[in-house]
Amino acid sequence: MDKDNRDDFTFAKLSDLKMPVTFRISQLEGTRKPYSFTEVLEKPELRFHGIQQSPDFSDLYVTCQLIADNKPLTIPYRTSFKAFTSHYTWNEWITLPIRYCDLPLNSQITFTVWDIAGPRAALPVGGTTFRLFGKKWTLRRGKHRMILWPDREADGANETTTPSKMGVRDEVGRLEKLLKKYYRGDMPKSDWLDRLAFRKVEELHKAETEKSENLFLYIDLPRFDFPVIFSEPDASNVPSTSNAALTPIATTPAQPTSTFAADPHLWAVVDPDIARENPVEDKHRRLVRSHRSSPYDRELKPNAKIRDELSVILNYAPSQPLTSEEKDLIWKFRFYLTRDKRGLTKFLKSVTWRDPSEVKQAVEELLPQWTEIDIDDALELLGPNTVDSRVRAYAVKQLSRADDDELHLYLLQLVQALKFESTASDQRSSRSATSAVSNDDSGLADFLIARAVRNPILGNRFYWYLMVEVSMEDKVMAKMYGRVVFKFMKILEDNGDERRDLMRRQGELVDTLAKRARDLRTSKDPRPKKIEKLRAFLADSKNNLASMPPLPLPLNARVQITGIVPEKSSVFKSNMFPMLLFFQCTDGGEYPVIFKDGDDMRQDQLVIQLFTLMDRLLRKENLDLKLSPYDVLATGPSQGMAQFIPSKTIAAIVSEHGTLLNYLRANYPDEGSVGSYGVEPGVIDTFIRSCAGYCVMTYLLGVGDRHLDNLLLAPDGHFFHVDFGYILGRDPKPLAPPVKICKEMVDAMGGVQSVHYQRFKSFCFTAFSILRKSANLILNLVTLMVDANIPHIKQRDVHEQVLGKFCLEMTEEQAIEHFERLLNDISPFTAVLDRMHDWAQYWRS
Repeated sequence: MDKDNRDDFTFAKLSDLKMPVTFRISQLEGTRKPYSFTEVLEKPELRFHGIQQSPDFSDLYVTCQLIADNKPLTIPYRTSFKAFTSHYTWNEWITLPIRYCDLPLNSQITFTVWDIAGPRAALPVGGTTFRLFGKKWTLRRGKHRMILWPDREADGANETTTPSKMGVRDEVGRLEKLLKKYYRGDMPKSDWLDRLAFRKVEELHKAETEKSENLFLYIDLPRFDFPVIFSEPDASNVPSTSNAALTPIATTPAQPTSTFAADPHLWAVVDPDIARENPVEDKHRRLVRSHRSSPYDRELKPNAKIRDELSVILNYAPSQPLTSEEKDLIWKFRFYLTRDKRGLTKFLKSVTWRDPSEVKQAVEELLPQWTEIDIDDALELLGPNTVDSRVRAYAVKQLSRADDDELHLYLLQLVQALKFESTASDQRSSRSATSAVSNDDSGLADFLIARAVRNPILGNRFYWYLMVEVSMEDKVMAKMYGRVVFKFMKILEDNGDERRDLMRRQGELVDTLAKRARDLRTSKDPRPKKIEKLRAFLADSKNNLASMPPLPLPLNARVQITGIVPEKSSVFKSNMFPMLLFFQCTDGGEYPVIFKDGDDMRQDQLVIQLFTLMDRLLRKENLDLKLSPYDVLATGPSQGMAQFIPSKTIAAIVSEHGTLLNYLRANYPDEGSVGSYGVEPGVIDTFIRSCAGYCVMTYLLGVGDRHLDNLLLAPDGHFFHVDFGYILGRDPKPLAPPVKICKEMVDAMGGVQSVHYQRFKSFCFTAFSILRKSANLILNLVTLMVDANIPHIKQRDVHEQVLGKFCLEMTEEQAIEHFERLLNDISPFTAVLDRMHDWAQYWRS
């Protein structure tokens, strides 16, 4: 800013500030007095308090949390441990996971200083609530001195009882206000006079601190070059019900008198109530839904036209929002819809959850009399958008109808759904918008524990899903999952079940293998040397791996293992050098497993789970596509194991045999067969069916990075995919086709004009048509995984990615025609990319 020209002014808009909110907790000033001898005699527990244990400087820490409209915007943050010697100084920067541009105008940060009050207990020394914006809507900056309200935790309310500033200003406060003006450049500077003044200020500060009975906490906010003014996002980015309000008025072009006078963003009128409920619409809703009409609504039935409108709404995908008119229509015919199992999820979306009378009628009257819903709708009710625990408890009750095999298919998502329970976070109750919503425990955790205790196979998977979540970085959720694990183990112990000891042994086995895999991965030895070291390690009797008491395999608890065969074990030629282990089974057979460390296998685990579900859905419609959804289990955030199926990559088959038919003919020849190219007819049939199944499933999940090294073929004709590092439309290769079928697969069927290729297309169309009927189930399962911190699902709009593949807006005939066009579009560019990948692999090896 030009100081000599007072007509110039400069400021920044908050909406342009994309940085995260950052501040520094500096120091605590003031005198803390220990309890008197009389107080300690009256309350002996006071002697364990930090002020009594260390009268000079006890181990204090500070917690802070961002709050607006009486609701927390972040979880509480805590300063790290520090041993104090001469004064309480933290000098610790805190960065909150929210940007300045996303802050509401009434944002405030609560600060509470805590002291030790005994073993695992703390008591507040004092708290204060600091407003981030001043009276003129400017973002506060620089150093701030906040008074602590003794023995109280900061409340963070709009009308706070613990404000950071008081009406009475002492001498230190007056001097610090002058210092702020000095640092802002509002006061002239004189070096020799400033040094004298600063020395005197320090003396006054020390004297005032010693005689003051108050405690003050100092924080430092970023010093921006210009004032930052609160501003809403541009109106063009905010949805509006009126287009006329955003239509610019046509004017005659003219030369502006100044650069800023013509800036529409500078002079935009800010509406602070733009995100709030429209009182007119709210009044209209209450009139339309007047409870005086309830007796009439009970007998209300729609005519043919309205019935068609309701049918269209009920067929909406779970992710499609309802308009206010559609919500009012659903509410009007709510009693009529209780007989339709599809209507419950749409009805709950139409409920105004801040209206206690609506909530009471919906949850206490209509929910119990609703007809039983399908499992896919129950899974939707366990998602993050359902906050009332009574609705979630109803969904859990519906899940209890599923048998153990079906529950096993949804177990991964149900474990994730525990994150959305009211008991998952201590802050959940304070986030409730109204007291009408119940925050009691829905019973989901107890239901899963009960079924896991009853079924050992289900319980084994449940245990490992929980253990992965316990080891994640989110400590709040890890603590919640830890409580579930403890409860599960306690019940097993009380029942005298030996499974607790078996799971402990499984954990030890996985830890041992993970450590060995990590050593092999980081070792600089050549691959033959790695294999030699692995076999020696497995054969060493001290490691108890070659022979062990019977133990359920973590990957598949139906398989009982007694050891690992050292001679057959190996190490793959890959970046992570995964281990190939052959487990000896109690029935005399062997179970080959790939164990990886350094790779997140949770995404592969999810894809294989959905493949298994789709296979079951197809089999229910009597369509067996000979799929091979091998077992995958993530045993940690960056480790896991997968079942190994003896097979070869298409790249290796083409290199060794020339074509896929030669490979199949070498393993299952049949010279007398007619129309199967010298291969047993059953093997060709298996190949065609499995190609069709994986073609449709990989399309629906948007699996990317397909090349000849992750397309595998077993000698008996079973075709399958591996390595699902790219899903939901993501692909490192440009112009990748949505339907994954390579030229080598088509040639093995006899070409596009052959009878086998026509059967392949017929299987594809039938499978696509069957899976479209279960689109809601697949969509709800993927949606429940959004908060699982899986790379290609985290913070991605999975609804549109998955929903668009099913083409639900089309009729069945249109959808099949659309899929056929995608199937016929075999781009020659794909073959070029496959050849480039082969060259890259060759030079890398």
